[in-house]
Order: sequence, then structure tokens, then C-alpha cells
Amino acid sequence: MFKLNLKIALRNLWKNRTITAINVGGLAVALSAFILVMMYATYETSFDKENPNYDNIYVVGITYPEFKTYYTAAPFAKAIKQNFPEVESAGLVKEGSFELTIKNGKNTLFTNKILAADYNAAKILNINPNGGLIKPAGDVERLTYLSNESMKTLFPNKKDNKPEMVGFGASNSGITGIIAGSIKNNLHSNFTFDGVSIANELGKNDNYDMNDYTICVQVKPETQVVNLEQKITNLYQAELLKSKAGKRIDEVKGISTFLDPLSNLHLKPKAGNDAPYKTLIALSVLGVLILVIASINFTNLSIAQATKRAKEVGVKKVLGAYRFQLTTQFLVEIFMQCFAATILALILAELVLPNFNNLFQTHLSIWHINNGLYWQLPLILGVITLIAGIYPAMILSGFKPAVVLKGNFSTSKQSYWLRNGLLVFQFSVAVVFIIGLFIINSQLKYMSKEDLGFTANQVVYIKNISIFNDPIKFEPVREKILKIPGIKSATVATFIPGGINGINNYTANGIKANIDFVDVDFDYFETLEIKLKEGRLFSNEFKTDTINSAVINESAVAKYGIKNPIGQTIRGCNIDYKIIGVIKDFKTQGFETAIQPTIYTIKDPCGGYKTQIMLKIEESKMTEALANLKSQWSTINKLDGEDFRYQFLDELYGKLFKKQEQLQSIFFAAAILTIFIAILGLFAFAKYITNGRMKEIAVRKILGASDIQILKLLNTSFFAIVVIANLISWPLAYILTKKWLETFAYRIEMPILPFALSALITICLTVITVSIQAQKAVKSNPVDALKYE
Repeated sequence: MFKLNLKIALRNLWKNRTITAINVGGLAVALSAFILVMMYATYETSFDKENPNYDNIYVVGITYPEFKTYYTAAPFAKAIKQNFPEVESAGLVKEGSFELTIKNGKNTLFTNKILAADYNAAKILNINPNGGLIKPAGDVERLTYLSNESMKTLFPNKKDNKPEMVGFGASNSGITGIIAGSIKNNLHSNFTFDGVSIANELGKNDNYDMNDYTICVQVKPETQVVNLEQKITNLYQAELLKSKAGKRIDEVKGISTFLDPLSNLHLKPKAGNDAPYKTLIALSVLGVLILVIASINFTNLSIAQATKRAKEVGVKKVLGAYRFQLTTQFLVEIFMQCFAATILALILAELVLPNFNNLFQTHLSIWHINNGLYWQLPLILGVITLIAGIYPAMILSGFKPAVVLKGNFSTSKQSYWLRNGLLVFQFSVAVVFIIGLFIINSQLKYMSKEDLGFTANQVVYIKNISIFNDPIKFEPVREKILKIPGIKSATVATFIPGGINGINNYTANGIKANIDFVDVDFDYFETLEIKLKEGRLFSNEFKTDTINSAVINESAVAKYGIKNPIGQTIRGCNIDYKIIGVIKDFKTQGFETAIQPTIYTIKDPCGGYKTQIMLKIEESKMTEALANLKSQWSTINKLDGEDFRYQFLDELYGKLFKKQEQLQSIFFAAAILTIFIAILGLFAFAKYITNGRMKEIAVRKILGASDIQILKLLNTSFFAIVVIANLISWPLAYILTKKWLETFAYRIEMPILPFALSALITICLTVITVSIQAQKAVKSNPVDALKYE
């Protein structure tokens, strides 16, 4: 019996090979997209899961009235461990602030991220060097390990894991150190690195004014985290009141702490950007919708072909077949198609995977056992078979022999409404993605053309390890740089646009608030072409500029409510700064974050290191100037020596748009795939409808109907379906895109054109698809359809 059913299934699939190809092809395309989404979702939601204490690890954050941060004071880690028995361990982590050059003879390594961690943090975060984690001796010793990849760069022929002597900085710097061994850099972690420096204790001499570290805690199982969070807040407020920070009680009350689970850090950190989470949600919705649409196609076409299987079902029932047997037979046929689609989907996914990895900066592989496909695919195959096949199988197996064998069978009104309803759903989804794509494109176009308030073009950022906090130290470097033809200006600062600014507490006009700060040198504003609103900029002609002068932006003026800012005082870091100028706001953090109140100073004892060198270079002399800089860099900046590295500032700033560009690519793929699958289903459905109306078309032609009238007749019902789909999807698209636009501080107004274009595109595609299929019927000879009547 099974062999007979298999033959019938294969024969039926071959007989309807066009519909079968559409079903298998549509499912394969949808499944390939879904496979990629499943792999990406598995990857994104499993960061740090290799850590055996994954569920009990938290990062301690601080909530200020204006912002949240993971940067805290080093002494607080010890205080937490000493005061709360439910905390098993507490440790400190600190990321390196600049690129470090390491040399072994002619082999040079540029490390972008050296992670400093104390011994407790290394144990909490499962940082295990090759050969095991060793506790450094005393308070001074640090054990530095480089990643396996970095060690291969420095020591390509090294076979053991013994310590090695290396040089730091330029060849002539004379600075050496010991690399204790190698360590695997887990790229699937929130704490990635080129190397790790492990100490017995970090920040021993720091106080509560220095928020430079990240505190990681491991709590005991079954700990009430909410209660612990409140207790840590109370402790932190008490520590601030008795520390050298000298906080007042009313200030301390506005400060609290929070515990962020390790599982949150990658996708939706409490003190950070949740763009990765939104991207994952968008991708997941896309994958599910595309799979649902493909399943709808399958269901629609199976129901549409029901009449062709009616007599077969009637005969089998007369011969004694049970409904369960018939249902099983039809589900097996559907399973065969789904299985073939799955194989084809794996091939398509493998072909697309390199581009997918490049877009999302991942290293996914279909054949890696950790991606979960080995159990996800069989599950999805079974679910698709049931979703796409159970209703058609029940319809087919439920035919009444007495009716269908008389030839009076016709599909029910319920099936008719279901088919049309599913078509409406398909096109509704397609319309949402089309509208979303147009609006995302409009927002990105606005972001590329809108005035940023500064000029990143032709500005070159020089990577550097020299510290130029004193303007006198940078002046000879500036003079040498400006002698090179084509270089118009040079400056140095603690931060560059597109990066993270520092935050400190400043008081002006009787108001005390945390605002951003950037420590700069002369020509900072001129190099970036930042516009002055009133007053003046820093100048060598005024000696006080290097002592207590400050420039603030428009947002800072508004924050403090200063009416006439020039000449007024703003106090911070125990210095009374005199405001000499106000610059116009510029979008240093892109379009998603509102411009923050910011102060710019040359002298700032509480600031960071001025290492970020920026040069303004004439476009026509860019290549020549960079070549001269490279050849002369060892004499210009001796600490860097021969290691001249640079990046264009507009490329660095452009990374702020990376997630939005990814979202644009997602919606482009979604729009194309949903339209493609919907059109495939429409094509097959139109073929079925047209074939069923061949005699009606023949009679109409005999009675004088023109080709245009017949095409209009066949298009009318499909036209109505698309119009209804647009009307349903417009409100949904409006709500979704409006919420997305609201994530931007600076955005376009909701446009009307995308809604009209979506209707035009879907209507045109529908008319073209149906007309192509109907053309054969229109051009056929009426005699062929009526010769047996």
C-alpha cells in the first residue's frame, strides 16, 4: 500500500510539475532565509553562555539623573564583597584606551584592545590563559597574555607557551616587557580582547571620584537580585557621603545602582544601545513572516487543486480507504515537497552565507554543530509540513464519494474565502516591507545630506600613543606637521567625533549637572570646521586659555539657563573656568542621540589623555601629504617612531550608521523576498483560476467580448485583493515606521509618498502577473474549449 501511495504521489507531483516547482521553490527561498535567521539568532543570544556561572554574573552600573553608565569606582568592588554575603566574588575590568604597539624583531603587532582585569574578575568571566589561570604575586606584578592570533603574528614559529620578552612602542623607545603566554580570544563574548593583563588587585589607590572600572559580581544561586540591587544602592550612597568626593545628601539621593545580567550585555544593556536587539527582532520577524507566506502559498495552491484530486479520493473511499489513511497519504506528499525544499534551502543558504556574514560581521557556518541546525531543521520541517499541509489534507480527505463521482464537486465558499484571505495576508506583509524600505531609505538619505555641524571630510585621524595633555608638548609636533605641503591644520584631543565623550560634574548659574567634556588643543574647532555662535575660540594669543578658559556648546547654555554666557563662570574639577565662546551644536554622536551639553577645555586635571591627533588636509594633496607624514613620522613623533597609522574621520563617523544600514539591507531583502513569494503564489493561483474559466472565456469571446474586456474581467478580483491588502497594511506600516523613526533624535517627517508607491508597485505587479498568465486563455481558440459541449 505504501509503495502504491508513493507512486501515486510521485506521479501526481510530476503531472503538476509547474505547481510543484513553485511550491518547492517558494519554500526553499523562504527556508534559506529562515535558516540564516535561526543561525544568527542562536549566535546573538548565546554570548558568554560557555561561562559555567553565566546565570549568576552581573555587571554593576550607576544611574545618574542624566544617564546610566557601567563605569564605577574601583574601591566599590571590595566594599560590595565585604558587605554582602550573597556575593560570592567581585572583580574589576578596564579596557585599554589607546592602540598599543608590540614588537618582536621585525614582527609588529598593533593591539586595539588590551583588557586589564584583576584575578577575581578573570575567574568570574572565565578568562583562562593556555596553561591555566595563575594568580599574580604581590600588588605590582601583572601577567600579560596575548591572544593566540596575536602570538602567531609576533612569534610565527613558536611551539611552546613559555614567556617571551617583547618591545612596546617604537623600536627606539627602549620599553620592554614580558608576555606570560597566550590565551584564546573568545569572539563570542562581551569581553573580547587582543590581550589580557591580569593583576592581583586593580585601582588600589583610586577613590570614588575616579570612575574608570567595570565591576563584575558573581552572586550565589537563588539570590534575590532586586533586594541586592537596593542594598548595593544604599551602600554606594553611604560610600559617596564619606568619601573624598564630597557629595551632598541631595546629590547622592539622585544616584542609584543597578545590576545588569551578563545575558543582557550584548543585546539590550541597561546602559547602552539596544540596536543589536532591534536588529535581531527585525530579522526574526522577517524570517517568520517569509516562512508563513511560503506556507500560505503551499496551502492556497493545494486547496486550489483540490478538484483534480476529488475523483481519486471518491474512488479510494468507495474501495474502503479511511479518512486517516487519505490524510496520511496527502501529508506524505506534502512532506516530500518540504524535504526537497529543505535540501535546496541549505544549498541556497550556503551560497548566500558569505554576504550575510559580511553584512553582520559574523563568522557563521552551516556545518558548525553549535549553530543548533541539527535539531532546529527537523523540527521546522515537521512544523512546516503540518502548517502547510494539515488543512489541505483535511479538505481533500473529507470529500463525499457520492457527490464527487457524479462530477458535481466544487470547492466550498469557505475555501474560496480562505484562499483570498491568505492572498490578502501575503500582500499585506509585502506592502509593510515596501513602505518600511522606502522610509528607511528616506531617513538614511536625510542623515547623509543633513548638516552635521562639523566637517569630517579631508580630516585624517592619526593613531598615536604619545600623550599631549600639555599644549607646550604638542606645539613642536604641530609645527613639524604643518611644514608638510597640503596640511592646513593639526590638533589633538581626548575624543574624536563618533566616539564616547567623558562625563563630569560642572556648576554654572547655580545649577549643578553632569555634562560631557572634551579636552582639546588649539585649532580643534578650526580643524573640524565647527561653527562659532558667539565669543571666540581658543588662541595662542591668550595665555589664560591654557589655564582656565572654556568653550561650551548651545546645549550647555540651554542646560544651565545662561542668558549671556560670555565671561561667565562654569566650575568643574576644582577650577573656575571662564566661558570665552559658544559653539553651535554639532552631531558628535550621530542622529540617534540628542546633542549633549558639552564643555571644551585645554586644561582639565580630571580629564583623560590627549592622544587623538587630527589633521585637515587639502583633498588635492592628500596622497602626497600622507606619504610625507609616513616617511617623516619617526622624527615628528619619536614615541610612535616608524609606526604611522591613520584612518579617515568620515569613515570612523560613518560607523554610527552601520546598524541602520543593516536594517536597510534587511528590509530590502524582506521586500524582495515577500514580493517574489507572493507573486509566485499569485502566478500559480491565476493559472488555476484561468484554467477553470476557459469555457466561460470561450463563450464570452463568441458573444463578442474583446481581449481587453476579458483581461479586465480576470484582473478584477485580484485587483480588489491587492487594494484591500494595501488598506489593511497602511495603518500597521505607519505605526511600525513611526516607532522606528522615534528612535532618532533627528529625523524626517512621516512621508506620504511611500504609501502611494507601495500601492502602485503591488497593483502593477499583480496586473502584469495575472495578465501574463491569462494571455494564453485570451488567445486560445473558443472551439478547443467547447468542442465537447
